[in-house]
Amino acid sequence: MSKSRLEAFSDGVLAIIITIMVLELHIPHGSDLGALRPMLPILLTYLLSFVYIGIYWNNHHHLLHATRQVQGSVLWANLHLLFWLSLLPFATGWMGASGFAPDPTAVYGMVLLMSGVAYWILEWTIISGEGEDSLVRRAVGKDRKGIFSVVMYAVAIPCGFFAPWVAHLIYVLVALIWLIPDRRIERTLVAE
Repeated sequence: MSKSRLEAFSDGVLAIIITIMVLELHIPHGSDLGALRPMLPILLTYLLSFVYIGIYWNNHHHLLHATRQVQGSVLWANLHLLFWLSLLPFATGWMGASGFAPDPTAVYGMVLLMSGVAYWILEWTIISGEGEDSLVRRAVGKDRKGIFSVVMYAVAIPCGFFAPWVAHLIYVLVALIWLIPDRRIERTLVAE
């Protein structure tokens, strides 16, 4: 399979994930802005999840751009990532509808954790197929940002059970860290 087909497939899945999330937003009862107040947890959770999907889409695009070849193992690693991301609408809906209750907050963190681990597996599957001198290897380096994110999700999960507001703060913090553009792959491609 070519890189472009894998990217198009992944883009389609991510677009469907966003569509599913937005379809879960229901029209409020009432015609004033006060009618949105009960929906605030749902809207905030949707916003956070939309940002996360955007972060994964952006980084996935750059990752595949730096990839020279797509082997079968990369296809499976990519599907693994898409599986975990496809659970984000469920976790988003549950956390928002529950008003940020502890269990849904922890489950949301578990989905983020597993998505982060799956992305790391995708990176390393590409690197193992292309070798240590690959563009992806040179671009991601030690991937401190990715490792930090996964560690923070692991910290947030137990916090979700006992101090959900701490878990939410961690989820927002990690998203903000990734909103700062990660130029590692772009710099490596330009230098190539």
